Amino acid sequence: MKRTSILTMATVTAFVVVLGSRAMSAQDKYTVKVPGGLAFSEFRGYEVWQVVSVSYDNGLLAAIVANPTMIDAYQAGVPGNGKPFPDGSKMAKIHWAPKGLEAFPTAAVPGALRNVDFMAKDAKRFADSGGWGWGAFEYDAASAAFRPGTTTDKPPQNNDAKCGFTCHIGAKAKDYVFTEYGRR
Repeated sequence: MKRTSILTMATVTAFVVVLGSRAMSAQDKYTVKVPGGLAFSEFRGYEVWQVVSVSYDNGLLAAIVANPTMIDAYQAGVPGNGKPFPDGSKMAKIHWAPKGLEAFPTAAVPGALRNVDFMAKDAKRFADSGGWGWGAFEYDAASAAFRPGTTTDKPPQNNDAKCGFTCHIGAKAKDYVFTEYGRR
């Protein structure tokens, strides 16, 4: 073999090894789970769920999205009609730090991802928390990985499926759901 061919093969092999090791070290977010609670994998596909609403709270922008079961319930008038969301309803709240737009200085758009919060309705599994389970997952940009929320995070989160129950008790009359379906 020519020296340039051997050098090319060695360079390509090294490149493939480096890329392969990076791919293997990157976290699969769907393997993360809140101890004793919800798993990220229970919300597979949340990235393309329909938007329920948006919010700005504690300096963060958020998109609140829901699975088709919950969207159908919202469109049928839940919770305003006095009915609860059906089992299988799921929603995600994705938080970003806002960033300004150079071309439109008064606008703010999603910047760095901060965390993703989940809610799932399962009256049997979560009977002691209004039929809902919660999970908060913090995002670390440096490692491109998620981890369960902790009591040292802002806001503090317990590491179980009831982590949102205390906060959501104020929305008991609306089946523990704060977010209203935005008129379209």
